[in-house]
Amino acid sequence: MFKISLKFNPSGDQPKAIKEILTNIKEKNIFSNVLLGATGTGKTFTIANIIKELKLPTLILAHNKTLAGQLYSEYKSLFPESKIEYFVSNFDFYQPEAYLPRTDTYIDKSCKVNAEIEMLRLSTLNSLCTSKDVIVIASVACIYGAYDPEEYIKSFVKVEVNQEFKRLEFFRKLVDLGYERSINAVNPGNFASKGDFLEVVPGWTDEYLVKIIFFGDIVESIFLVELLNKSVLKKINHFTFSSAKDYITSKEKTEAACINILKELKERKEWFLKNNKLIEADKIEKRTLYDVEQLRETNFCNGIENYSRHLEFRAPNTPPYTLIDYFNRTDWLLVVDESHITIPQVKGMYATDYSRKKSLVDYGYRLPSALDNRPLKFDEFNSKIKKVIYLSATPSEYEIAKSNHHVVEQIIRPTGLLDPEIFIRKKENQLNDLILEIKKRKAKNERVFVITLTIKMSEKLTVYFQENDIKAAYIHNELKTIERLKILINLRKGIFDCVVGINLLREGLDLPEISLVAILDADKEGFLRDYRSLVQLIGRAARNVEGKVIMYADTITKSMRKAIDETNRRRNTQIEYNKKYQIKPKTIIKPIIDEFKDESEYDDLLKDKKISLKNKEKIKKDLTKKMKNAAKNLNFEEAIRIRNILIELDAN
Repeated sequence: MFKISLKFNPSGDQPKAIKEILTNIKEKNIFSNVLLGATGTGKTFTIANIIKELKLPTLILAHNKTLAGQLYSEYKSLFPESKIEYFVSNFDFYQPEAYLPRTDTYIDKSCKVNAEIEMLRLSTLNSLCTSKDVIVIASVACIYGAYDPEEYIKSFVKVEVNQEFKRLEFFRKLVDLGYERSINAVNPGNFASKGDFLEVVPGWTDEYLVKIIFFGDIVESIFLVELLNKSVLKKINHFTFSSAKDYITSKEKTEAACINILKELKERKEWFLKNNKLIEADKIEKRTLYDVEQLRETNFCNGIENYSRHLEFRAPNTPPYTLIDYFNRTDWLLVVDESHITIPQVKGMYATDYSRKKSLVDYGYRLPSALDNRPLKFDEFNSKIKKVIYLSATPSEYEIAKSNHHVVEQIIRPTGLLDPEIFIRKKENQLNDLILEIKKRKAKNERVFVITLTIKMSEKLTVYFQENDIKAAYIHNELKTIERLKILINLRKGIFDCVVGINLLREGLDLPEISLVAILDADKEGFLRDYRSLVQLIGRAARNVEGKVIMYADTITKSMRKAIDETNRRRNTQIEYNKKYQIKPKTIIKPIIDEFKDESEYDDLLKDKKISLKNKEKIKKDLTKKMKNAAKNLNFEEAIRIRNILIELDAN
């Protein structure tokens, strides 16, 4: 279990951090640990070694899909023989249902489900139910409602060679699991019967199908077959089918739930009438009766998740089942990555969700039970976890207090690189001074990050740099993800000398060509210039041996002083370590992988408004195949880029 593929051993501060955390968990029963890992110290490799020694199923919680994707790729390469899973929101687009009383505006739910992510979510649930060497990289979507794990496991259907299994009974069981019968089994969640054999594509994969050959009602043989070319991958003795969807329910349970829904409707309608809210009473009655009719007819209705408490027969105000309940079937480990951002997200999820749903309930769009379709409250989240490692370069007071102020530090880098020197300069003539600094780096083939406070300032400053013979670009949240990625790749290639940004140049962004980070208005105390933000920004210059930071400020704030003192403390420790072991710092060498080098092949295509429908469909089919291959190869940026091209093709 949990065999690491890399041949090199932990170095720098990694062995000390690994030993200390393992001792805390195994010997001292200290189950809440903080790993303060400076940028570039190999925190992921440290956590991998801890997982390897503990041999526990592990949930790694990230604060966004992009970071989760990076971690998924890293752990997949570190543990090639284990089950590495990816669990994030399965929507490409999601507009939640809402009501705005001020303008009397009702907004219906609108969403687009991503089939690839849906398969990954199902794969996660299956792995947790059947294996122990599982690492799940998840976003905060894991604290939202999921199917009851015990009921999920009970629904499994196992088929074995020489087993007596009537085919019609088997078909019914597959349908109960959410599978659909078709002429040919080619899509996940499909099955097809042809003579004496049955083909089923499991809901969690589009790579293979299961071929079951019957002799009468006896299972004669079972094969795994490659889905595209139909070649046999291997012969197996048994196979277990689980749900083709991440939420299933039987007709009997749905009917019982409908009775409870109608009972709640009666109580709610009476309450509205008693309080002279006639419009709301009429509204909730029509909406609920329509939903109940759909549930009885099709086992589904739009917004079915709002009836989850009834469908799961939970008591009012009880927490929903979540991915964490699948871990709680055994001992496990939680790793909260970039905990200073992730924990506040987990804290805030419930209040945000409640605020939106409360308006829907108050104005007759949903029954009160809809409030029980929710993320976990923070105290509920904490009650479900035991062994946890909070991972951050700047842990907050909450994580430090949870570990009883026992913080494990990892500040020595295997490369010997030091935290950057920090210089404070007055704001007067700051732009002229900054232009000189950028040109110095340009002459040495190095790059610069310039950090501003507003979008408008970043755009104006970029124009000013360009007028002064500096190749500059700006990055902010109004640019598409692909555009931002392109700019950063072009910065690494030297097409740009500097990039101007706001707060997007912080966590998880490692460009070794950056030798200078210039922070404008460093003394403007606030969210963008607090201690943690400043330390994260300083860390962007820690990948280059020439790394330096200039803070343009007229005063030194408390946040600045704390960030400077902490950086200098780490730097001095790193210098002493390098002297002791005679280590010479080296700039990290990281290959430039240009995901967009072939983009020109699509430029003319998107400009061609007269492209024939036949050619367009062929091109879309080819691009869809490329997109899926990119996603399977963990090349998420390329998959996103092709997806955007497909969207533009549809718009033309």
